[in-house]
Amino acid sequence: MQLATEICDRASALEFLLGRINYERTSTIPYCSAEFKLDRMRSLLSLLGDPHLALRAVHIAGTKGKGSTASMIAAVLSAAGYSTGLYTSPHLERLEERFLVGGRQCEENRFVRLAAEVQAAVVELDRIASAAGDSTARPTFFEITTAMAMLHFAQCNVDAAVLEVGLGGRLDSTNVCCPEVCLITSISFDHTRQLGNTLRAIAGEKAGIIKPGVPAVSGVLADEPRSAIRSAAAEQGAPLLERGCDFDAVPRHGEPRAESIGQLFDYWENTAEGRWSLADLHLPLLGQHQAANASAAIAALRQLVRRGWSISDDAIRWGLAAARCDARIEVIRRRPNVILDVAHNVASIQAIVEVLREEFPSGRRALLFASSRDKDVPGMLRLLLPEYDHIVLTRFVTNPRAVAVEELHSLARETLVDARGRQSEIVIEPDPVAAWRHARQLARPEDLICITGSFFLAAELLPHVR
Repeated sequence: MQLATEICDRASALEFLLGRINYERTSTIPYCSAEFKLDRMRSLLSLLGDPHLALRAVHIAGTKGKGSTASMIAAVLSAAGYSTGLYTSPHLERLEERFLVGGRQCEENRFVRLAAEVQAAVVELDRIASAAGDSTARPTFFEITTAMAMLHFAQCNVDAAVLEVGLGGRLDSTNVCCPEVCLITSISFDHTRQLGNTLRAIAGEKAGIIKPGVPAVSGVLADEPRSAIRSAAAEQGAPLLERGCDFDAVPRHGEPRAESIGQLFDYWENTAEGRWSLADLHLPLLGQHQAANASAAIAALRQLVRRGWSISDDAIRWGLAAARCDARIEVIRRRPNVILDVAHNVASIQAIVEVLREEFPSGRRALLFASSRDKDVPGMLRLLLPEYDHIVLTRFVTNPRAVAVEELHSLARETLVDARGRQSEIVIEPDPVAAWRHARQLARPEDLICITGSFFLAAELLPHVR
């Protein structure tokens, strides 16, 4: 297809993509609520030759854990010898982090070519939308990056494409894929304005990725969302495996670890032939919730085996041992211990609280926190604040959705009045880099600093913390 616009370098490619973000921020067009958004995505991909139809996908949704689970599955498939594409979002430092092949970001010249091809299709759809007077037909930034990922994977002839849902599932732009297996990691409250204010409604949206006859794996334990997922699978005639019923992880508590970080666990699964298990698995990620994510990942991989994929027990073992997921309770520095985490909802914050209690029981703690306006900030602060001696409240500067530090301070003071336990010092610092320096000055070598609350905060501070 003839390119409508020449893109010469990465800066020009990013200018095109950032221009779409800025348009969406300033426009009142309801991009995310349009029922025809999947048709818009298919129209975009059609102009690119329908690359998604060539991909054998593993499709992953969930409130939390989907990025980690996607990384685990991709690592195991690579260990099994498959050329594997991995699409996750958002990114921390470079846009190319969103689409990896074999664990590697695409080279700059390939990124520029991908952006050029997709921009040409976007320009054509924009022209059609303008002619029809329908601005809602303009592809969104996330649809554009999803198209770039799918085009990249198809051009690289990957054997498998592991695709993380961006938001929800039913109307997400990744939901045009052709999955070999679908996976839902967990259900909790987040994005309630878009997905609903009950766990059943949220589960229904995320279960929208389940396809007719395609195996589905669920890591959800609570009755209300589990019931919704069961109903969706039954409607699609999709075999469903559920954590706690059909498979699970069993942590090996109290055993010495040769590795410096992570955990050991066993996996079991009920099959038609009886119980199948895999023992002494090492995962270099902190938190029992990650072992639960790993169990769902293994269950999905075992479904691939039943569909003819060659994935040995050793590939599962080696892949999990090599898995990594940046800024998921990541120990990024030592003396003092510095934890970088992208938790941005109550369930994720609860997980980090539990992990830090278990892994770092002693020493003073400093919290560096910022959040977006559409999150349950009071709920997160209620869990976090009693755990810390020093609290530094800040904001991120690359996105206008940040909660002002004055508002955070007010919420924090209200929370501390209600909370029992330690009395914490609160400092507000609007500049995130200055906030990091302040937290660093407070900490002694035996102390801990935790940076959490937002992907945007983690992305802005990562180069400074390193």
